[in-house]
Amino acid sequence: MHRMEYLRVMRETIEFTTLGDLLIGSADRSDNSDLLIFPERRVSYGEMLDAAYRRAASMVSLGLGSGSHIGILMANCIEYMEYLLATQLIGGMAVPINARYKAPELAYVMDNADLDLLVTHDAISEYANFEHLINAALTEKRNPRLRHLVMVGDPAEGFTSDEDFLAAGYVVDRVQVDELRQAVSVRQPAIMMYTSGTTANPKGCPLNHEVLVRNGMNMNRSRYFLDSADRFWAPLPMFHMASILPFMACMDAGAALLSMMHVEPGESLRMMEKEGVTIAFPSFPTITLDLINHPDFESTDLSKLRRINNVAPPDLLAQFQEAFPRAVQTGAYGLTEAGGVIAFNHPDEPLEKRLHTCGKPMPGLKARVVDPDSQEEMPVGEKGEIQLKGYAVFDGYYKAPDKNAEAFVDGWFRTGDLCVLDEDGYIEFHGRIKDMLKVGGENVAAIEIESVLATHPAVKMAQVIGVPDDRLFEVACAYIEIQEGQQLEPDELIDFCKGKMASFKIPRHVRMVEEWPMSATKVQKFVLKKWFEEEP
Repeated sequence: MHRMEYLRVMRETIEFTTLGDLLIGSADRSDNSDLLIFPERRVSYGEMLDAAYRRAASMVSLGLGSGSHIGILMANCIEYMEYLLATQLIGGMAVPINARYKAPELAYVMDNADLDLLVTHDAISEYANFEHLINAALTEKRNPRLRHLVMVGDPAEGFTSDEDFLAAGYVVDRVQVDELRQAVSVRQPAIMMYTSGTTANPKGCPLNHEVLVRNGMNMNRSRYFLDSADRFWAPLPMFHMASILPFMACMDAGAALLSMMHVEPGESLRMMEKEGVTIAFPSFPTITLDLINHPDFESTDLSKLRRINNVAPPDLLAQFQEAFPRAVQTGAYGLTEAGGVIAFNHPDEPLEKRLHTCGKPMPGLKARVVDPDSQEEMPVGEKGEIQLKGYAVFDGYYKAPDKNAEAFVDGWFRTGDLCVLDEDGYIEFHGRIKDMLKVGGENVAAIEIESVLATHPAVKMAQVIGVPDDRLFEVACAYIEIQEGQQLEPDELIDFCKGKMASFKIPRHVRMVEEWPMSATKVQKFVLKKWFEEEP
C-alpha cells in the first residue's frame, strides 16, 4: 500500500470500546455538559454516569452480572437510559421492549428473552398502563428466570419500588461493578432489539458492543460531524434504534440528545426553539408532516437547524427540504439486524442524490445486490435483494437456528429488501421483498395480524396487505373469507383485534371475499393490492 494511502486509511480508523467504557470516557471529557434533555428535566454526562453506577450496584446486589438479561418497558424517560447503561456496566444485555405491545405480545417477548429483571414505570403515556399490562402478560406465560420486577414511580403490588431497588445497592461499591465492566468483550451482546419478521412473533436481535459503539462513532465522524455544542433532537421511542443510535453518536461527540415522553408537534417546536436544535432526527414522515402542518411552525425559530433526517419517497423528501431551507435533508438505509443504519447520506451530496438514494455504506460495511432466487450478483443499476456484510451485522436471531440458516448466505445477511446499487455505490431503496408492512414507521409482519384474525370463530381465512394511508403512509387491509353459515361485519372484526395486538397493527380496512386469487399454492397478494387500488 502506498504510504499516503496508508495514512489516509489510518486517519479513517475508529478505535471503539464497550458501551460502558464509552460512557466513562464521555463523562470524563464532558462531565458537566448536558447529555440527555427532556422538556422539563435534563442530566449531564457526569450525572448519567453516577446514576448508571448506582443502578448497576443494585443489580449486582441482586446477584445479576455478566449475561443477565434486563428488560426495559417504559415510555421515553431519563431512567430508561440509566437502566440501559447500568446493564452495560455489569456485562448484562438490555432488552428494550416495544411499549405498544399488548399482553399476548409482551408475554411472548418476556418469555423468549429469558429476562432476569424487568423494569417499568407508572408514567402516563400514549401507550399503556404498564403495571396492568405486565400483570396480564404474566398470567399468560412466565419465564422462570424472571424473578425481579421494578416499578419507577408510585409503588405497585408485586413490584419493588425504584427507591428500594436503589437502596439495595448501597452495600455494593464501584470496585465490584468495575470488576464486571472490565471483563466485558466488545463482541459481547449489549442489547437485544425485537423486530417483526415473516413469523408470527417478533424475533430477538442481539447487538454487541462493537455494533452499537462503532455504528455511533461512524454516524458521528463520517456522516453527521457533531461537536459538543450540538443539540440533537431524536424524539422516537427509546425501544427504537432511531433513538439509541443517535444517543451513541452524541456520546462520541459530547453533544446533547433531546427526547420527550411522546411526540406532540407543538411541544416539539417549542423545545426545538428553546434548546436551539441543530440536528433533527424525526426519521418517520408522519412526525415531520405534523411539525410542518402545525400552526406554530412558521413562527418557530429554527435558524440553528442545519440537518434533518427523514426516510420517505423522493417527492416528500423534496417537500421537507423546501420546508426547512436552512437545513440539509438527508436519508438513511438500515435495519435492526445491522445495528439500525448502515448508510446515511453525506451532507455534501447533491440534492438529487439525497432525494433518490440513502447514501453509501459507512466505513467497515459492505453491500451487494443479488437475484433473490439464484443469489447471483446483479449488474450495477438493476434491482435485487440487498445483502450486507461487516461489523454491524448481528450474529443471528436469539434462539432461532432455523431462521439463522435462512438469513445468511456465504456470510452475507439477506435483508429481504429490494434495492439498487448505482454506479457510485449509493443505495436506492425500492420496497420490501418480504411480506412486511411499515405502519407509521413501525415494521409489521402481515402474518402477525393474520394469526390474530384467524382466531375469530367466523374467520375461515385471512390475508393482510399494506395499502396507502394519508397519515401513516401504509396501513393494514384485511381480506377475509368467512366460515360457511357465519356472519361478520368489518367493525366487529376490528373490535375483536383491540387488546390482542398493538393498535398500529389493527387493520384500518376489511374486505370480504368468497374466492381467492391463487397461484399454484399461494394467495397472490399483488392481486389483492390491485383490487384495492381499483376500488371506486
